[in-house]
Amino acid sequence: MLAHASLGRMNAIARLILHDRGLAEDAVQDALVDAWRDLRGLREPDRFEAWLRRILVNACNTQARRRSLRRVREIPVDASLGGAHHDTEHSIAVRDELETGLRRLPVQQRTLLVLVYYVDLPIAEAAEAMGIPIGTAKSRLHRSIDALRAELAAADREIARPREGLA
Repeated sequence: MLAHASLGRMNAIARLILHDRGLAEDAVQDALVDAWRDLRGLREPDRFEAWLRRILVNACNTQARRRSLRRVREIPVDASLGGAHHDTEHSIAVRDELETGLRRLPVQQRTLLVLVYYVDLPIAEAAEAMGIPIGTAKSRLHRSIDALRAELAAADREIARPREGLA
């Protein structure tokens, strides 16, 4: 029953980390199986959520390692072609840009950003879920934010660059 109550949140976390619905579902399933097998190892039942989250993060990392390299070609859309922008269109564009930037980050950086900014965990709990010291988590978070900013800036430069062959 406890795992069932956490299922929606687990799916959301896994999808944000892996950016692949199928891999996310596999990671959640693997995490639940691992949790079931290791349930006797849970020493503090009141920490079930944190324990399960750590198992999920490990399962996501395993799925990311298993994933074969797939080449995805993204085609930038020229914003001037669409005419007037609505707030909804703008927010969707910003969300898509952010998701693209996250997708380009290594899994460890993406995981930390998801846990802190999407799941809204305190840095100490995110560090615990990832199995790293809090100081390491703080420095990785700083580097992850810098890396995301660099990816977003690179994407902006790519979009701003005139496309060759079009006149």
